[in-house]
Amino acid sequence: MTSKPAVYEFNAAIVREPARSVVNGLRADDRGNPTFDGVKAEHAAYVAAMRAAGVEVTALPALEAFPDSIFVEDPALVFPEGAILLRPGAETRVRETVEIAPTLKAMFGTVVDLPTPGYADGGDVLTTPRSVMIGLSARTDRAGAEGLIASLDRLGRKGEIVQTPEGVLHFKSDCSLLDGETMLSTKRLARSGVFKDFREVLIPEGEEPAANALRVNDVVMVGADYPRTIEMLDKLGYQVVALKTTEIGKIDAGLSCMSLRWHRGQRL
Repeated sequence: MTSKPAVYEFNAAIVREPARSVVNGLRADDRGNPTFDGVKAEHAAYVAAMRAAGVEVTALPALEAFPDSIFVEDPALVFPEGAILLRPGAETRVRETVEIAPTLKAMFGTVVDLPTPGYADGGDVLTTPRSVMIGLSARTDRAGAEGLIASLDRLGRKGEIVQTPEGVLHFKSDCSLLDGETMLSTKRLARSGVFKDFREVLIPEGEEPAANALRVNDVVMVGADYPRTIEMLDKLGYQVVALKTTEIGKIDAGLSCMSLRWHRGQRL
C-alpha cells in the first residue's frame, strides 16, 4: 500500500500562457502597468521551476479577452479526488471558469460546481493537512465560502472559514504552507490566531508579499525581491528557489495563483 502524498507533493499542474492584455490586469494598488515581456519571462521561469521540481505542466493557450486569466488558481481548485469550479469575486473574471471547465472535465473524473449564491476565489483557499482554509475577503463572501465547504465535502475534504486581514486582497497573499506543520505568515495574519495549531515562521517587516511562497515537493519557491525572507528560510533548512515576481506583483499576483497543482495517481 502506497502512502498518501503530502498536500505539497505534486506531479501535475495546469498553467495558462499570459495574454498581451495582461498589462491591463486588475490591481488594488496601482504601481503602473507591468510589461508583457516581463510577465512572460517571469511566467516562463515559473513553469521551468515547476518542471525542475518534478511536475508535469500542461500549458493552456492565452485568453486575450481575460487579462487576469494567467492566474488559473482563482477560477478553480484541484485535488487528487477531483476539481471544483469556482465563481471569482471580480466581475471581469467570472467567465474564466467557463474557459477552464473543459480542461478540468477532461483531466478529472469528478468536477463539482460551486453552489449558488456567493462567490469564491482560489487565492483565498489554503490546503493544509488538517483542513482546507477558506479566507473571507473582498473576493470571497460567506455564501461562497459555505458553498465551497459543501463542494469540498463532496470530494471528502473538510473546509473551514477564516478571515483575511483588512485591506489584503487574498488570504494567501499573507501566508503559505512550508511543510505539514509549518506556516509562513505575515505578522498581521498571525496575530489573528488562525495558525495556532501550526509552527509559525513570520515574514520580516517590509517583505510582506513574500508570504505568498509556494512549496512544491522538495523546494520552496519565493519571490526573488525578498532577500531577508530567502535568507531566513535558507537558514531554517528549506531548499529555496528564488523567482522574479516584480512584474506580476504589479497586478496583485504571486506564485501560488499561476498554477493549479495536484498529485495525479495511476488511473484504473
